[in-house]
Amino acid sequence: MTAKGIDFEGVNYIEDPLSANELKELLRSAGLKPQEALRTNEAAYRQHVSGQKLSDEELVRIMALHPELIQRPIVVRGKKAVLARPVDNLTKLGIG
Repeated sequence: MTAKGIDFEGVNYIEDPLSANELKELLRSAGLKPQEALRTNEAAYRQHVSGQKLSDEELVRIMALHPELIQRPIVVRGKKAVLARPVDNLTKLGIG
């Protein structure tokens, strides 16, 4: 976004984790299920998620406790959000 001259505020949710409710709202605004925003190559995934049948609520709670499991970047504009992977997804927010 910097390369496109777009001002933004970065949020480091590793240092300042989201609550389960905040994460649930963020995912809802992006139209994502928790599984779609999950990083599966993390050690925390193998320890807390892999091989388990978890509800969306349980998965959100684990993701809030272990924010390294959350895909990034998630970009918010107004009341909408997108997982900006690939970066072309930003067009869904009118950025691009």
